[in-house]
Amino acid sequence: MSRIFARGGAAAAILVVSAQGALADLSAQDVWAEWKAYLTSTGYTVSGTESVSGSTLTVSDVSMVMPIPEEDGSGTVSLPEIQFVENGDGTVNLLLPAEFPVGFEFSGDGETFSGKLIYTHDGAPMTVAGDTDSMSYDYRSSKVTMTLAELAADGEAVPDGVANVLVTLNDVTTTTDMTIADVRTYKQSLSASSLSYDMGFNDPESNGNGSFKGALEGLSFKGTSTVPAGLDAPDMAALLEAGFAFDGTFTFAGGNGSISGQDGSETFAMESSSEGGSVAVAMDNQHLTYDLSQSGTNVNITGSEIPFPLALSMAEAGFKLMMPLAQSEEEQDFALGVTLRDFAVPEMLWGMVDPTGQLPHDPATVVLDLAGKGKVLFDMFDPEAMESVEAGEAQPGELNALTVKQLQVSAAGAELTGTGDFTFDNEDLTSFDGMPAPSGEANLKLTGANTLIDKLIQMGLMTEGDAMGARMMMGMLAVPGEGEDTLTSKIEISEDGQIHANGQRIK
Repeated sequence: MSRIFARGGAAAAILVVSAQGALADLSAQDVWAEWKAYLTSTGYTVSGTESVSGSTLTVSDVSMVMPIPEEDGSGTVSLPEIQFVENGDGTVNLLLPAEFPVGFEFSGDGETFSGKLIYTHDGAPMTVAGDTDSMSYDYRSSKVTMTLAELAADGEAVPDGVANVLVTLNDVTTTTDMTIADVRTYKQSLSASSLSYDMGFNDPESNGNGSFKGALEGLSFKGTSTVPAGLDAPDMAALLEAGFAFDGTFTFAGGNGSISGQDGSETFAMESSSEGGSVAVAMDNQHLTYDLSQSGTNVNITGSEIPFPLALSMAEAGFKLMMPLAQSEEEQDFALGVTLRDFAVPEMLWGMVDPTGQLPHDPATVVLDLAGKGKVLFDMFDPEAMESVEAGEAQPGELNALTVKQLQVSAAGAELTGTGDFTFDNEDLTSFDGMPAPSGEANLKLTGANTLIDKLIQMGLMTEGDAMGARMMMGMLAVPGEGEDTLTSKIEISEDGQIHANGQRIK
C-alpha cells in the first residue's frame, strides 16, 4: 500500500511543484504534452478531454492510472479539470479551481478501495516558463488543505463519521527546474511554515476508535531526480535499469503529535514532541539509502494496561541504511546505523528496579555503526524470485565483509565501546555451524562492569553464582586496562578458524 500512495503522490506532486526560469516561447499544449510525457514515463496511463478556447487549453475528466502488477490491480487518480492559459509573454499558467475533488481508486486481488479528497487552495496559478527543452514551474499558496469526503470498500460506501482525514499546509512555496533530453532531470524544492494533520476512525461494530493528530513546523524539502524517457509501460525494475534516480532531504524545525485509541474498555494514548529532524532518501539502480534523525524527543504514554504514566526522553535518535539493489556477482557496499543517545526513563520506573538508588540513573546511550560488502544473488523486483527466496529455494545473497565502525552501549554506570573488522568465507559453512566463516579482529573496552555487578548483587537482582560466572567469562576474554574497573579485549579469528582473546587461544 505504501508503494501505491508513493506513486499516487507523484501525480499529486505535479500539481504543486514549480520554479521561475528565463522567459521563452512556451504554449499551453507544450506544457500539457510534457506533463503527460512525464507521467507516462513513470508508468501512468493519462487521459483527458481537450478543448481550446482562445489562449486557454482546458483538459476535463483527467484520469491517471498506474498498474500494480504485484497485486494484479491498479491505482487511479482523477481530477475534474485543469486549464493551461497562455499569458502572452511566453509563460503559461496552470489553473486549478480553488476547490475541487480528487478521486482515487485502487484494486487488486479481487478487492477495490476508492474515495474522494477535497483539495482547496487560494486559487493561485502555477506559472510555467522556459521552452520545450527546459521548463521551470513556480507555485505559491497561502494555504492548502486536503479533506476526505468519501470512502468505499468493494463498492459499499463507508458511513459518515467512520473515518476522517484533514491535512493542512500553510505558506506553501514549491519550485521545480526541469530539463528534457534523453532523460528528464528535475531539481525540486518545497517550503511551508507548518503542516498539520487530523485523522481518525470510529468502528461502530467493535466500539473501537482511534485518533492521530499532529503538526510540523518549518518544513523544507530539496531534491533531484532523473526519469528515463521512451519506456513502454515501465515498472520499477525497468525504470531503475534505464537510469531512474532520486535524492532528496526533508527537514523540519519542530513537531508534536498525539495518538489515542480505545478498544472496548481498553484505552491507550501517546503524546510526543521534538526539536526537529530530517529524512533523507536516495535511490538509483545500485543502492537505496535512508538517513533519519530527530533531536530533543519527548514521549508521554498512558493506557489502561500501563500501571502509571511513562515519560521518556531522548537527546538524539537516528537510523541509517544503505542497501544494494542490483543483482550481481560483484561485491557491493552496504551500511547500517542506529543511534539512541541520552535515552532517559522516569524516576518512577527506576524506583521499581532500584528503590534505594544504588545505581546511577544517568540516561542510556546505544550507538551502532556498521559498514560492509556483500552480494545480491536475486532480482528483488521479480515476484517469482522473491517467492523462491522466501520459500528457502534460493539464496538471497552473501556477506563478504563487515566493519564495526563504532559500538557504544552505556547504562547504569557501565559502558562498552569497540570497533572491528572481519571478512567472511562463504565456501566454509561448517566451521561456525552454517555461518560463513569469519576472519579478522575486534577491539573492545568495558568500564564499570565489576562495580555494576556488585550493586546488582546488593540489590538482589543477581546471585553470587551468576556473578562468578560473569566474572570468569570476563577474565577469559579481557585483561585489565588503564583506569579503575576497566577491561580491554582483542578478539582475533584466523582464517583456519582459530579464535584468540588477547593472544590466548580459546578455540
